[in-house]
This record gives sequence, structure tokens and C-alpha cells, in this order.
Amino acid sequence: MSATADHAEEKANPAARLGFEAGQVVQELGYDDDVDEELREAIAEVTGNELVDEDYEEDVADVVLLWFRDEDGDLVDSLVDALTTLTDGGHIWLLTPKTGRDGYVDPADIGEAAPTAGLARTTSANATKDWSATRLVAPKTARSGKR
Repeated sequence: MSATADHAEEKANPAARLGFEAGQVVQELGYDDDVDEELREAIAEVTGNELVDEDYEEDVADVVLLWFRDEDGDLVDSLVDALTTLTDGGHIWLLTPKTGRDGYVDPADIGEAAPTAGLARTTSANATKDWSATRLVAPKTARSGKR
């Protein structure tokens, strides 16, 4: 496939645009009837694995996909919970409704919650027409001291 074709696929496939890769285990938290099914299916297609839910106990997840709305409770608690199965070097994609949508989460709230949960924001993206994505990682200094 040409580089141009690869780029076109990335633009068309939201999972590829967000950096999901073949073989990754993706744990999904915060699932509800408002999530974007096309994004979920695209992630499963790119990774070659079905998304696992909060009951996943087999191993660690490479990526946590956290759907979060303003009414879902405490964002810090949700982020800390998302870290429990995350592999060292893994990351969290925090998906929140876009401005003007029900459940909108102010980016300033994410900016405050992430460091409190021991995470740093690295990237923000338009995941879908209704959802924004924020990539969160454990800072390298914190990761190096783990395990």
C-alpha cells in the first residue's frame, strides 16, 4: 500500500487516526448507549481483538478507552480505576462529549483531574462527530519507579 493510501485510511478510520495498533488489548470503561459504535468497531478491526470490559481479569490492557460524561461522577476516581489493568507504557484515551453535547466535560476539568490521578495529557483529538479524545499517560518519572 502506498503512503498516500495509508494516510487516506488513517483519515477514514478513526481507530487508526488515534494510533490503535494490531494486537493491542483495549479495555473499555464507561460504556453506555451513547457511545460511538463505529469507533468501537474500528478499534476491534484495527487491533484484531474485541474490546474487553471492566470485568477483564485475564491480563493487562495496552490501552484503556474511557467514555466519560459530566454526570458520571468523579473524573479522578474514574482515571485511577482505569489505571488498575493498564500495562506499564500503556495509555488511556479519555473520550468526552464535545462542546454543546449532553454530558460535556470542560477541558479544564480534565487538566485538573489528570495530574491528580498521576497522569499527563499528551494529545487531544476529534475522535468522532460527538466525542473528543484526550490521550493520558503516566509521566516517565512515575513509570520508571513502578515495579
